[in-house]
Amino acid sequence: MNIRQLKYFIAVAEELNIGRAAARLNVSQPPVTRQIQQIEEQLKAQLFIRNPRGVELTRAGEIFLHEARNIVGLLDQVGTRVLRASKGDLGRLDVGIFGSAIVGLIPGIIHDFKQRYPNVHVMLHAMDKISQLEALRNRSLDIGFNRLVEDQAGIRIEEIAREEILAVVASERAWPERITLEELALEPLILFPASRTAGFVDTVIDLFRNNDFKPNVGQIVGDAFTGMALVASGFGNCLVPESMTSVTMPGVTFRRLAVDHPVTVDLSCIYREDDSAPIVQNFLNVARNWASRRFNTDNTTAE
Repeated sequence: MNIRQLKYFIAVAEELNIGRAAARLNVSQPPVTRQIQQIEEQLKAQLFIRNPRGVELTRAGEIFLHEARNIVGLLDQVGTRVLRASKGDLGRLDVGIFGSAIVGLIPGIIHDFKQRYPNVHVMLHAMDKISQLEALRNRSLDIGFNRLVEDQAGIRIEEIAREEILAVVASERAWPERITLEELALEPLILFPASRTAGFVDTVIDLFRNNDFKPNVGQIVGDAFTGMALVASGFGNCLVPESMTSVTMPGVTFRRLAVDHPVTVDLSCIYREDDSAPIVQNFLNVARNWASRRFNTDNTTAE
């Protein structure tokens, strides 16, 4: 039994007349009659009672009509869902994020994507850099967000933002509007994240060393939130990407560094080079749009 037979049967059952059903299907009457006969032969059941005015459904025909409509409806739905999936409007997207990524630009990107593609199920996974790269390679992750990712075979690294690095200091003390690295080097420095690879910790240490200061490393913690909490508790100071200014935490304040040029760190989107899935491309387009808007805003502010 095929979908054409089911559609022929439904037309006859709804019109209760083979001639009208044939006209509705835009075919001649004999093919419709043959298809109905074949269905009855396959089911070994009479589906219609013929009468002078047309046909009427038997009890078996009524049951089969209900099932035929369900089958045709399901097939139509499958076709629609497959088409939407082929356009990236339906499916699941696994996105890897890290500590400070849950504030700033990335939540806006994800929210915008969910608004545009409400039928895509976005799953977020808190993962460090190495875990994201491993998950991309074994295809358990579609997109990752991270900083300071070195070139990787088969992995595309696309910068979507560059953030200024700021100092986080205890608000109970009087601090100048801009803090020198020399001032920061005199006190314990809290670094993050504890990582299996080069990253933000190394960027901060290099910043001091390149300016001929030796950082007084107090401790290295897992993420920016923990680092800021330790600053509030009097354990020292830390440096963070500018996106962390959106976090309200009692006991801390943010200050710019007194350097000739702002020190920045990237925020990049990482994904497989060979991943042409529409759902991934749609997400990247949203991310690129946000990156473009941020770039234009930053340029306007700079002017």
